[in-house]
Amino acid sequence: MSRHALLPERLLDVVTGELLTEHAVLIDGDRIVDVVAADALPSDLPTRSLPGHTLLPGLVDCHAHLVGEVDSGHGYTELLTRTGAQEAMAGVRNARDTLRAGFTTVRDVGTYRAFVDVALRDAIEAGWTAGPRMMVAGAYVSGTGGGGDISGLAPDAEQLVPAELRVGVVDTVDDVRRVVRRILYGGADLIKLIATGAVMSDNGNPGVPELTEDQIRAAVEEATLHGAQVAAHAHGAEGIKRAVRGGVHSIEHGSLMDDEGVALMAEARTWLVADIYGGDYIAEVGRRDGWKPDVLRKNDETTLTQRAAFEKCVAAGVRIAYGTDSGIYPHGLNARQLAYHVRHGQTSLEAIRSATLHAAELMGWSDRIGRIAPGLYADVIAVAGDPLDDVRLLEDVAFVMKGGQVVREP
Repeated sequence: MSRHALLPERLLDVVTGELLTEHAVLIDGDRIVDVVAADALPSDLPTRSLPGHTLLPGLVDCHAHLVGEVDSGHGYTELLTRTGAQEAMAGVRNARDTLRAGFTTVRDVGTYRAFVDVALRDAIEAGWTAGPRMMVAGAYVSGTGGGGDISGLAPDAEQLVPAELRVGVVDTVDDVRRVVRRILYGGADLIKLIATGAVMSDNGNPGVPELTEDQIRAAVEEATLHGAQVAAHAHGAEGIKRAVRGGVHSIEHGSLMDDEGVALMAEARTWLVADIYGGDYIAEVGRRDGWKPDVLRKNDETTLTQRAAFEKCVAAGVRIAYGTDSGIYPHGLNARQLAYHVRHGQTSLEAIRSATLHAAELMGWSDRIGRIAPGLYADVIAVAGDPLDDVRLLEDVAFVMKGGQVVREP
């Protein structure tokens, strides 16, 4: 079916915030043609009615990790027990589950197995497997022994780590420039820096910087030459400020951000992508399943401070896009974080915008996704009821369409 229409009970215009009734969306192929009054539909046009449902743009997760198994909480040395092929096949499953949950686009911010995300993106684009549209990072740029390196091994086992797990490991500014080029030439769309320690890594402290400001600036300069964004994993206050001063496009996590960092981000118009749901998942499941005590301790030390920083950023007008760190928790649960955005300072509309309109702006894809408007991809979802009244309705999406093709229906 090429040209057809969707007729929901309500349609959310995320730009104006209006809930429109008696409106239909005209679709031709993979694109939206128009939004029209329901009574203007041609009588012979195939039309799918969605009574009782609200139609929205497809959701976007700007901090996803589709490749590989869900984190086990026992450190990244476990990657050595799985092949790149196994990680890729897990990615196929994860992509399917993400799409069926209503997330028609993801910004995939890194994989230890370099360029497996590139292959998954290309397979989805070719129609070989189901999944969301993907913007991918290819590999992490990380200091030796840092949060994007494989650490925790015995010294005499270091040489056993496959090269594809250390494509982005750097020590100098020149290393950074070389690695950024390598990752972009390998097919990545953006660069992901590990600017501070990580919660889930075997070693390291989330509060400690792991890249210098000069290294960060070099990465931004090199990526900019290629038209690519730079996202910075940064928990610690000093690492966040280095990254903002270095010119990164977004701060990921922001868990220990101080007031100076909030002000810097607001002034520089740096995006915040904060996974404020994941800490509760780690605390509950990690303790139940016996995750490493060090991981649980670091999670406890960053969860509440991250949410406090998020609230300060909302109040200061920092630009916020939705990102959940999917892969820390099972894929398909991505919408659980929307309620946390509301709990920590955003309205339901602003939370939804963070995962639609503003996510598209962060990615530079406003001409493709994020709204229900003529010329954009026909990526839409529907939920029973009014998500402005209860944003948790988006945790149970009834209807999913990507590029004019129905993926899920009531």
